[in-house]
Amino acid sequence: MSNDTRIEHDPLGPVSVPADRYYGAQTAGALANFPISGIPINSMPSVIQALAHVKMAAAQANCDEGLLSSEKRNAIVLACQEVLAGKHHDEFLVDVFQGGAGTSTNMNMNEVLANRASELLGGVRGEGRLVHPNDDVNRSQSTNDAYATAVRLSVIPASRQLRDALADLAAALNCKAKEFADIRKLGRTQLQDAVQMTLGQEFGAFATTLLEDCDRLDETERLFLEVNLGGTAIGTGIAATPSYRLRAIENLSCNMQLPVVGSKDLLEASWDMGAFMLHMGLLKRTAAKLSKIANDFRLLSSGPRGGIGEIVLPSLQPGSSLMPGKVNPVAAEALNQVCFYVYGMDTTVSMAAEAGQLQLNAMEPVIIFSIHNAMELLKQAIGTFARTCVEGVQANAARCETNLQNSTAFATELVTSIGYEAAAELVKARLAS
Repeated sequence: MSNDTRIEHDPLGPVSVPADRYYGAQTAGALANFPISGIPINSMPSVIQALAHVKMAAAQANCDEGLLSSEKRNAIVLACQEVLAGKHHDEFLVDVFQGGAGTSTNMNMNEVLANRASELLGGVRGEGRLVHPNDDVNRSQSTNDAYATAVRLSVIPASRQLRDALADLAAALNCKAKEFADIRKLGRTQLQDAVQMTLGQEFGAFATTLLEDCDRLDETERLFLEVNLGGTAIGTGIAATPSYRLRAIENLSCNMQLPVVGSKDLLEASWDMGAFMLHMGLLKRTAAKLSKIANDFRLLSSGPRGGIGEIVLPSLQPGSSLMPGKVNPVAAEALNQVCFYVYGMDTTVSMAAEAGQLQLNAMEPVIIFSIHNAMELLKQAIGTFARTCVEGVQANAARCETNLQNSTAFATELVTSIGYEAAAELVKARLAS
């Protein structure tokens, strides 16, 4: 044994653990078992925070049930508060792709809290610690209810951040809608001349469709407030007292300041991924709307001489290594690409949700990573698009007017006075001239 490691034992045997780490044997084993993506679970901060909240609520409930001393409870709670403050962020290194239905993530948290709580009580890290990761930190819990509860609650703050980003983009679009309110232009259907509208109306509609999804994000939030904490392994509540569940959920609700409630059917809640599928479907819907808006920005700005050219996007970078003066709609293109990626994550979540067997879905880690990854990418892409593109977009009022005057949009306005067939003849004559 070198000076910079310690030896711990898990149920499978001895494990070498870096001496300066708060995590223990099972985390070290998981790091060796899953060197897959290089993306650690701490890339999802709300997951780490929600799991720390679950452990805090459990410690408080176990103490009230007489199953944990007040000294250990206080130490665990203080360790949880340190995690919530971000003090031990670098301890949560297990890969986001992991087998075991989240056991590695749960044990990563259990070990960090146990070792830190032991220190707070005057003890050491590792074997000989004063607080045990399973018997104390994980008491009355299984990964299948503690981790499952945490990942559900973790969606809420991340979803709120996405909602705020969408609202900011909608506000930027509405600002442009007011600025462009009096600019007449040609409306198009199927890329063909349709009827007259204003550029302000076009931008206002972009904002409206995004605000609709802000409302939908608010609505789906309540689905993640229903948790299976206290159900333990498969929902039967084995190894937990009947009143523990009520105490733990009450503590969790109070600590997080969220109206958390227990699932009505704990066995169903142990394997059902319906809320995640619904939320991921909403993210896909939002991505489709955003991609449509990005496509429209690219079409409306096409040219500058040989295309539609009704709006002018900010010039962000040279558009070609060969063609002088070319500037591409790169902000819109980047948003498109993120949206395409989100579509793929929706497929991942759907397949993982149906892959759960019997009383548990072991694929939950990839479900939660996909959802958090989608929300984070969308949030960043939305913010970038708003800042670098929407806020600086300009109207080409002259081109808008020219395109309108050269179009066949006038014909629709004549239908009520001269009839459809006569108006159609006028269109034919104009196109032939």
